[in-house]
Amino acid sequence: MDHSLWNGRLDHDSAGDTRRLYQLVRPFDNSIRNGSALIGFASDEGVRRNHGRVGAAQGPDAIRRMMANLPAHRIEALSDAGNIDCNDGDLEQAQQRLASKIADVKSQGVFPLVLGGGHEVAYGTFLGITRHFGKAMAQRKLLIVNFDAHFDLREAERSTSGTPFKQMAEWCEWADVEFHYLCYGISQLGNTPALFNRARQLDVDYVMDTDVALGSLNTLNAQLHTRLSQVDDVYLTIDLDVLPGEKAPGVSAPAAYGMALEKVERLVSTIKASGKLAAADIAECNPVYDRDGMTAKVAARLAHLILQPA
Repeated sequence: MDHSLWNGRLDHDSAGDTRRLYQLVRPFDNSIRNGSALIGFASDEGVRRNHGRVGAAQGPDAIRRMMANLPAHRIEALSDAGNIDCNDGDLEQAQQRLASKIADVKSQGVFPLVLGGGHEVAYGTFLGITRHFGKAMAQRKLLIVNFDAHFDLREAERSTSGTPFKQMAEWCEWADVEFHYLCYGISQLGNTPALFNRARQLDVDYVMDTDVALGSLNTLNAQLHTRLSQVDDVYLTIDLDVLPGEKAPGVSAPAAYGMALEKVERLVSTIKASGKLAAADIAECNPVYDRDGMTAKVAARLAHLILQPA
């Protein structure tokens, strides 16, 4: 844990609960048995391989800085497990180290929230969940919920920020486990016809960004409730490029259209309230291209929402 990232104001002149996250957070260690733990995935190797704008390796610490001064509200226990780095170009090994860290955190009864980093983080988070459940994965139904303008189902010889859900599908086929993938905010112009075809082949459920904008949020929420009732566990991943570019300029591929933040938050709240959330990550925060720290602020807001007790 880098203590220099966690600082903020003191409200001695105010009565009542004035705690901020920097006053609650503590280094993650073997003694912690409750609350949530932040894990940074300081990698943009997958973005580089996918020919995107690099810089997301700086994302985890930028999000922490924005989180530090937020009022705690109902968050009572928060720890920081530091960063998983990828400085040597070995993304696959970094994903395995992230998986091990997530499994360790969950073994102590602590909820892991991973801060990215490129969306290659998703495969590492997924592997961490499978490692935690072990053989029990064969009896559990896991729903992967991705907020993203892109399917990230690309074919590639190596892992990239565009391949994680294809890799998850391949893992599920290898393990003889059902692959359940639901994606909100898909952009027609952000995905080729080949990717839409691959999504159909894998029986992916998705909602287009235009349908989110023009449709009823209550209907979307009711449909999500139904999906949640059919599964045992949920893995939530948010690629910040699902948001309109003016709301999240600091990403690898800013969206010209995007999905409104209030709708993302409503659906994330529904997932959180289900009590089935096994792990979550927030990906693609790129401070190099951010404007006034806006993307990091949005990521911190989403992180705060995810950290709220169910």
